[in-house]
Amino acid sequence: MSQSNGLTRVASDCPAPTTQRFCAFLVAGRVFAVDAARVTEVLRGQLLTPVPQAHRALRGLLNLRGRIVPAIDMRLRLGFDAAAADASHTNIVVTVGGEYFSLMVDQLVDVIEIPVGAIEQPTADSDDPSRDSVAAVYAAASGLIYLLDVDQLVAGISDTEFERKMR
Repeated sequence: MSQSNGLTRVASDCPAPTTQRFCAFLVAGRVFAVDAARVTEVLRGQLLTPVPQAHRALRGLLNLRGRIVPAIDMRLRLGFDAAAADASHTNIVVTVGGEYFSLMVDQLVDVIEIPVGAIEQPTADSDDPSRDSVAAVYAAASGLIYLLDVDQLVAGISDTEFERKMR
């Protein structure tokens, strides 16, 4: 259905998006990105409260205006060595299933637009936990950008034995 003013259209009349927005960041010198629609905010210099018996990549909890948010160290989650103890990091807060999670990254790059047609699926499946969350790749002029599935990133990390005991 179209109106004469052109503001109302049937979904089938709308063209498919030609680009998708991603929040790009650095981890161990590589560029990764997550769907920008899943990012709620970016924070720096947050204090973390350690969680006993937590997954190795769960560095702690941060307080986001009264909401407790698990902070996932992306270096450890993706299979890289831990950053130096005095290294600064950026927290990219994402939503998964209505809950907030912080992805601790080395540095924020930017919000980027990637042509949908240029996004490629990984060529091989892997049981390697450092690759299980790579949903796709994009060959940018500056090098590969690994597009991550945020649902897969947090799977298994937040549901630790400690949290099951607390329920």
